Amino acid sequence: MDKFPNIEEDKTVMKATFTMWKNKQMIILVVVCAVIYAGVRAVLTIDFALLVPEIMGMGAANILPMLFGLLFGPAGAWGAAIGHLIGDLGALSWKSLFDFVGIFLLGYLPYAMWTTLKPIADGQRKPAISNWRSWMLFILIAFISSVASNVVVTAWLELLGFVPHTVLFAIIFFVSIFSVLGGLVGGILFLSLHGVIKNRLGLIWWDVMDERDIGKPLAGTIGAWLVIVGALVGVASIMAGFSGNHAGETVGIIGMIPIIIGCLLL
Repeated sequence: MDKFPNIEEDKTVMKATFTMWKNKQMIILVVVCAVIYAGVRAVLTIDFALLVPEIMGMGAANILPMLFGLLFGPAGAWGAAIGHLIGDLGALSWKSLFDFVGIFLLGYLPYAMWTTLKPIADGQRKPAISNWRSWMLFILIAFISSVASNVVVTAWLELLGFVPHTVLFAIIFFVSIFSVLGGLVGGILFLSLHGVIKNRLGLIWWDVMDERDIGKPLAGTIGAWLVIVGALVGVASIMAGFSGNHAGETVGIIGMIPIIIGCLLL
């Protein structure tokens, strides 16, 4: 179905994120997405090895999480995150865990916000190429999901003292730029591939999963706007960091709070 049915009594927190694991097709999609992401990331990291692999490789590979999330829902989010973790094999660290969370959010936020970011979203899961709302959603979600995921990751890294304060803002800034560009490319690919994935392969996530297993967001619209607020606070922390104001450290951590709460409500 392309539109949420009336199942008001089934409001829940991130239900599809966990119930998808009892669906064999969704598990297969997780594996496929993980393999593709790990492979693409490995190739890109090698290609950019003489530049800045952590920024360039990750940023370019971030075309995939938004694409996977919009097409395959929670399977895409889990698949991209697991694929990123596979890419870290041999050099696993605490940062790998935080990166796992960040990549998961890059896949989770696009599909979770797609129908909940009102008044821009019209409740339709299916994108309409001729509809200005679809294009606004792509641009806004690509920006918000990229910034929000990076804010969460770097805030935790800073809280635990893994990365110096001055370095964090540069990481957020550059990775966010590549992530936003990657998300926009992923959105364009979504428009191109949606018809084939849905009509010929029947693998669009909301058709694969039972509607009862998807459920409805606990407070989707509120959650979506909380994520936006947190992301904008994160942008403020970036600006403060570049201006040399150490208040940016506190601002970035504060921005993480509405993002986490918003994700739980979506």
